[in-house]
Order: sequence, then C-alpha cells, then structure tokens
Amino acid sequence: MVTGVSNLLARFNAFVWDDDMRELRGAHRYLVFILRVIHLLIKELMGGQLNLRAMSLVYTTLLSIVPLLAVSFSVLKGFGVHNRIEPLLYNLLEPLGPNGVEITDRIIGFVENVKVGVLGSIGVVLLIYTVVALLQKIESAFNFVWQIDNLRSLSQRVSNYLSVTLVGPVLIFSAVGFTAKVLNTETALQLAMIEPFGTLMLYGSKLVPYILVCLAFTVIYIVIPNTRVQFGAALVGGVIAGVIWKFTGWGVAAFITSSSKYAAIYSSFAILILLLIWMYLSWLILLVGSQIAYFVQHPKYMTLHREAIVLSNRMREQLALQVMFLVGYSYYHDKPAWTLERFSDYLDLPGEPVHRTLSLLVDAGYLIEIENEEGPVYLPMHDMERIRLADVLTDVRASRETRALNLQQLTSVAAVEDIMSTLSVAQNEVLGERSLKSLVQPVDEGLETALQGLSAP
Repeated sequence: MVTGVSNLLARFNAFVWDDDMRELRGAHRYLVFILRVIHLLIKELMGGQLNLRAMSLVYTTLLSIVPLLAVSFSVLKGFGVHNRIEPLLYNLLEPLGPNGVEITDRIIGFVENVKVGVLGSIGVVLLIYTVVALLQKIESAFNFVWQIDNLRSLSQRVSNYLSVTLVGPVLIFSAVGFTAKVLNTETALQLAMIEPFGTLMLYGSKLVPYILVCLAFTVIYIVIPNTRVQFGAALVGGVIAGVIWKFTGWGVAAFITSSSKYAAIYSSFAILILLLIWMYLSWLILLVGSQIAYFVQHPKYMTLHREAIVLSNRMREQLALQVMFLVGYSYYHDKPAWTLERFSDYLDLPGEPVHRTLSLLVDAGYLIEIENEEGPVYLPMHDMERIRLADVLTDVRASRETRALNLQQLTSVAAVEDIMSTLSVAQNEVLGERSLKSLVQPVDEGLETALQGLSAP
C-alpha cells in the first residue's frame, strides 16, 4: 500500500515537474501550469508564511479600521455619498448574517463619533498615521509574495496611500452609483421588457457584484506591490481570488446558519470571533490571489523546491559588475536610465537579489538613486573615470562585514594571509586602473538589440 502511494506520488511529480514548461504546448502546458500552481499554493499554505501574514493583517486591520473609515467618511461627506459606506460594509460582512449587521452598526457608530474637525492637528496626524501604517503593512505583505524586500520611499508612500484613502472611496462609490443609474434608466427598463435582453440583464445584474469584486482585487494586485504587475497576471489572480472569496462567504454563512455551538462556547465574544475568522479568510484569499498573479507573471520561478534566493559570492560579484556596466553604458550612450523592473527583465532574475545588489552599490557610493514617475532610476554617482572596477569588486566582497564581524577579528594564519594577499595583488594587476568608462565606451550590438525590447521609464 505504502509502495503504491509512493509510486503514484513519484509519477505525479514526474508529470508535473520533470518537463520544461517552455517546451510544452496546448492543453498539456496549461494542465501542467495549473497543477504546479496548486501544488505550490498548498506548500505555501502549509509552510505558514501566508497564514502568518494574514493573521498580522487581521490585527492591524482591527486597530486601523475605524480611523480608515473615519478619514474616508470625511472625504465622502464632502461629496454627499457618505451614506453609502454602511451598505458597502454590510456587503463585506454579509457572510456573518445578523452578526454582520450588528458589527456594521457598531463600526458606523464609532466612525460617526470620530469628529475629524475637533481632533486638532496632533489628532489628525495620529489618525492619518494609523491609516498609513495599515496600508504600509498591506504593502509589506504583498511585497513578500512578490519577493520584493523594499517598501516605497517615504514620499511615495504618503502620496500613494493618501490617494488610495481619499480618492479611492470616491471612485468606488462613483462607479457603483453610475452602474445603478445606468440600470435604472428609461432605456434600460424598456430593454428589460424585451427578450432575450430582459433575461440577460437579470443575470447580468446578479453578476455585477462578482465582477466588481474581481475588478477590485485586480486593482489591488496592480497598485499595492512595489513592482510592476502586468494587467493580465493581476486579472487572473483577481478573478480566481474573487470567485474563491464569494464561495468562501457562502460557506461561512452556511456554517453560521447551521451551527449554534460557537455561541454557546464563546458567549458574547462569538460575534468578535466570527469577525476575526472572516477577516483572516479574506486576507488569506487576497494573498493567495496575489501569489497566483506572481506565478502567472513569473512562471519560470515556479520550482518544486522554492528556496530563499541567496546569491553566491561569485554571482554577487558578477551581478554587481553587470549592474555597473548597464548603468554606465546607458548613461554614457544617452540611453534611458534603468529601473529595478528593467534590471529584473534584462537579467532574468527576481527583483529581490537585484535590489540587494543595487542597494549595496548605492551604499558604497558608486550609484545614486533618483526618484522617477515609474519608480527609482539609477545613475553613476561619480565621473565614470573615477570608478575603478577593482574597487567595486573589493567593496562587493566586503559588503557583509560589520563592526561585530570583520577580518580583523579573525585569528591570523600566515599561510592563508599570503594566499589572500596574492589574490589581491593579482586582481589589481589584472584590472589595474581600469575604470567603468573604459568598460562602457565600446558599443555593444547585442545589448543594443536587447534594450530595444525593454520598456523605458
């Protein structure tokens, strides 16, 4: 029995993972892709990282939901649509049944008690800080899924987060209001009386909530991560997450309706426990959808044994030199500056190791990071004749040394010291005073061709 199960698992793994997906065609390719996504999602969930991120977001949401809604409420009040917050919030908590109505009423009561105008400057700052902290936590969770270890700059965070908080609700309610008005126009009502338009509009109106949820998830996947997410990948993740979210809502509602034991166990805390469970499931589904979008955009990073990306010393040195070459070449030949996304596309690497290398070179004083509409771009810090390739290699090798751990603390061994000294001398003899400028002056035809296919900032 055990042997049979082992053989079956071995055959399954061989079918899913042995072939190079780039060589597969047709239905076989799609089937392998779907099985790989399902397999990796199960591993991610069993690994616990997505669960921990979702739990963390539940805690942060509980602390920030009232300030977030208070800020949005104040903005919407100016547009005269603040009364629509309650039905939207109820729709989000609909799976909780009557408990959802009670929770909605309590939250709205808290929000109405928050008088932004009488909080004072310090109170308003703290209110906005709480909202920004929530959005920063959300960005961090999505960046983890996309293997991005850096948040947006402080200025970008403040502007983007406030835009989401202040402008987002207005756009959402405007879209919902516009949809409702279109469906209630005289023309629409007349069409509804004509078949098959009446039936199509009936089913279409039932599909509208699902479509809006999927579109909302898609926008979240595009806007939140600190990287460029393709619309197609975000749409796939948004549709799948939206459908799962709706079906999960039905399951939660059915559980609450069919079981009354939770109330006997938790008593008056039952409503809070149910809210926590639903918030956890919602955040987990959102993160799972983002993970799917990541796999759709980067299928080459789907491997059976996904590990943290750690560059060897050899790769760190070569990657640093290649990054310096690309930055210097574009600067010298008047080409568009490089962003993290362009580096990642050209080098065929995830954003995380590339960003670590860029940060290393910025901290060492070889590159400068300049804010751009499309994100930070990178330029040489100094005249390229002053940037010695030997110095770059030396600083890359010493990049992980700290005050607490460096070469001076090691017990000296004469034979090893001789070898290291010989290697250092050999490096200087080979590279000499060769600068970055000497490396980038010749026109690289292969690079010129590759650059034509990359998006410029």
